[in-house]
Amino acid sequence: MAGISRIPVRILLEGVGETAGELIRFWAPRTVEAVVKALPLEGKAALWPGEIYFPVSLRMGLEKAKAVVEAGTIAYWPQGSALCLFYAQTKPYSPVNPIGKITGSLEPLKKTGRGTIIKMEKTESSG
Repeated sequence: MAGISRIPVRILLEGVGETAGELIRFWAPRTVEAVVKALPLEGKAALWPGEIYFPVSLRMGLEKAKAVVEAGTIAYWPQGSALCLFYAQTKPYSPVNPIGKITGSLEPLKKTGRGTIIKMEKTESSG
């Protein structure tokens, strides 16, 4: 069942636009489960080369963590208790737990400035 293993999300970037993504359970099952339960999540954007991130109220440890990530990765950053949205292949400040990928355009992420309100919410899967 695709709906169980892949959870579609919408990422709203205040004043910039929105994009779509999906959380992929098997990439980091415990982390994805915690994020899905906490949705919708909202925070103020901070910037790092190739990524935007925002603090969330989750406290999770490392799970299948990676030190380098692909463009389009959605990840949880344990050290900073933040969700990260990567628009370029990059090396995060410290290892992150990849939890999904951006399925829509990466352009809105590139245009997002520091302090932009970001909201990630579940989308109703069509069908």
